[in-house]
Amino acid sequence: MSRDVLLVGVGRMGRPYISAARRLGVGVRAVEVGARAEAIHGLVDDLQVARGGCDELVAEAAQAAAVGSRPDAVVAFSEEHVMGAALVQDALGLPGPSLHAAVLSRNKALQRGRFAACGLRQPDYVVTDDLFAVEQWAAERLPVVVKPLSGGGSAGVELLADLPAYRAAALRRAAEDRLLVETAVSGPEYSWEGLIRDGAVWFGNVTAKETTGPPQFVEVAHTAAARLSPANATAVTALAEEVVAALRVRTGLVHLEFRLAESGPTVMEVAVRTPGDHILDLAGLAYGIDWFELTLRLALGLPLPEPPRAPVRHAASWFLVPEPGRVTAVTGLAEVRAHPSVISADLRVRVGDVLPPVHSSAQRAGSVVVAAPTRAELDDVLRFVRRTLCVDMAVVDMAVSEWSRPASITHADFCE
Repeated sequence: MSRDVLLVGVGRMGRPYISAARRLGVGVRAVEVGARAEAIHGLVDDLQVARGGCDELVAEAAQAAAVGSRPDAVVAFSEEHVMGAALVQDALGLPGPSLHAAVLSRNKALQRGRFAACGLRQPDYVVTDDLFAVEQWAAERLPVVVKPLSGGGSAGVELLADLPAYRAAALRRAAEDRLLVETAVSGPEYSWEGLIRDGAVWFGNVTAKETTGPPQFVEVAHTAAARLSPANATAVTALAEEVVAALRVRTGLVHLEFRLAESGPTVMEVAVRTPGDHILDLAGLAYGIDWFELTLRLALGLPLPEPPRAPVRHAASWFLVPEPGRVTAVTGLAEVRAHPSVISADLRVRVGDVLPPVHSSAQRAGSVVVAAPTRAELDDVLRFVRRTLCVDMAVVDMAVSEWSRPASITHADFCE
């Protein structure tokens, strides 16, 4: 009897799941919304179109997709897909991270409470629907970071360095739902990607990050198989295992973000879904294994190969973040694509687009994935890419100009 997998969300960066399923001889059903559903219509065997992209409507579509024909596996793609996938996995008794892990994955404040109960290293925090009400708490701990309880791609995240900035944010964000306020943690940013089987880490990868820095910390580069000192590597592995246990993850993919503070690796947030920014592609290039296929194997209960012993090459992604204004010229894309170490290069702006200041990952203008045999060669390629791929901007009055980037660009498409 043929088997099939239900992909709850695919976007663009999730399409390798489809290719991996074909290699495994597994049918592919999918849940998607709007234009993203149209884009994959001919790539999957069956398609359930969600009535909207929020958690609730995606979950509605995922459950409807599983009613007529029971899938053999369910895999979540982006943030808004986690709960729908988990509900189906839980209802059908299929392998998955667990409903407990999914609920925590979608709420950063619930994560903080759980990690506090488990004694994990993390920032001090408070949850509030009124920033003015917790001003004294924040004033005693400045600088602080304010973020929404759910979401990704740095959307809504900002560092507030002093009391005037805090009060300005309190006024500006007065109409928002509950917010998480936490102490700012210093130290380089990383992520840890883990493949989990029956509650145990089968394999993990550490990815180094580069961001725009405060106040939004939008990610602009990632390097897989990051080099850490032996002591830090041991500490990160221990933290990752503690996070997996705290979430009660059973089987699947975990994406943990942390800072390497002076006191040790410190949890920022965690998700049980596909990481964005081509991170799975980078980990696959670095270790010579297909993380998309391995994720499907875990979901299907198929055998796994031996874990890789060491990286086989170096891989990174870089994201173009132009200054705000009107795009007057785009140059260098063909030259970048022609470079032998460039795996892919994509640019999503055109001449005439008006770009606002970048406050989240969804607003970045393009991405490049590169791989090289040595770190020195990787660095050379990245320098070439940064120097060659250019978006020239003209200053415009953003107060009277509308943002004209094509509306088809979304967070799930571009970032996750």
